[in-house]
Amino acid sequence: MITMKGQTVHLPQRAWRLGLFFIGILLAGGVLLMYKGNDAVAQGIAKKDGILTAEQVKVSFQSVSGKMVNEAVQESQEVKAGDILMQLDSTDVDLDIAKTQAQIAQLDAQIQSMEGTIAIGFAQTDTSQEESRRQIDQQRAAIDSATATLVNAQRDYDRKSSLYRQGAIAKADFDDSQAALSVAQANMNQQQQALSKLLGGAVDTGNSDSLQLPQIEEQRQTIANKRHDRESLVQQRNQLQVQLQQLEVQKDRLTLRAPEDGKVLKLLAKQGEIVQADTPVILLESKRQYYDIYVSEKQAVHLHEGQDLAGVAVSDGQPVAGTIRFITQAPGFADLKETREKGQADLTAFQIRIYTDPGQAVRPGQTIEVTGHELPET
Repeated sequence: MITMKGQTVHLPQRAWRLGLFFIGILLAGGVLLMYKGNDAVAQGIAKKDGILTAEQVKVSFQSVSGKMVNEAVQESQEVKAGDILMQLDSTDVDLDIAKTQAQIAQLDAQIQSMEGTIAIGFAQTDTSQEESRRQIDQQRAAIDSATATLVNAQRDYDRKSSLYRQGAIAKADFDDSQAALSVAQANMNQQQQALSKLLGGAVDTGNSDSLQLPQIEEQRQTIANKRHDRESLVQQRNQLQVQLQQLEVQKDRLTLRAPEDGKVLKLLAKQGEIVQADTPVILLESKRQYYDIYVSEKQAVHLHEGQDLAGVAVSDGQPVAGTIRFITQAPGFADLKETREKGQADLTAFQIRIYTDPGQAVRPGQTIEVTGHELPET
């Protein structure tokens, strides 16, 4: 009996029984699910299969931006590592490279010119040193000659002075000898001053080849200082070389290449658009493929990372070789609900990720099953 809008409706007894029957089925099914555990993880433990999935790579231009001028691939196209995918406009970078190369060439010319100047300067200094040493030798000879002249003039003066005192010669002859002595003495002093000037403060050892003339050493030092100027130019060139390398790297990054073999899934930017740095422009499906299975803890303790584990493709039964990449505890239905009721505490699942060996004739989306004989007994 049901009351509707103030009226009492009497249902047949059979309808009541049928309703109670369906309610009983629902309650029994719920109780069965609670005890058996039919969440995704529990089902995964029972079936030991997974969907083959390919890793996806988001490809972007590294640290460069600009207008895309070449869209070299299409969606669903297979590519090899290193293949050109896209290119950005390189006009600005090309101009900077040309400018830097011109600056480097100019510095190279300056460095080469300075090296020639330094070499010529040292050669001229060596020549000046030899000339100075020969002039010193000549000046010593001149001093020796002036010394001999002075000695003779002194002797002549002494002799005529004695004769003059004796009245043997005229005063004019005595005066001539005195004048000759003065001239010889003056010439001697002049030659010695000339030698001192040539020595420039160096100690006269009598051996011209061993003399270290100050003026020559000063010339050498002045020329040597130009090496510092050359080194400064070299450092400037090295800095420009680094800038050029950076520009060449920047230009190379304007060409986007495939990081690995794979298939272009989606183009996220089109030719003519302005692309921002480090923004994904291509979604690439790699050849690295994996699938996940779930095992019980009794099976998991016998497995380890790096272990070979084979499966079969459900569609055609083809064997699929693979390697366990990692093993981790999988959250079950009871774990997510933070409850351990109705025997669920006895169910602890582990997720096993298996990467397939490359070169196998399987594709993403296929179901791969690991048969019981490939897993340790529970």
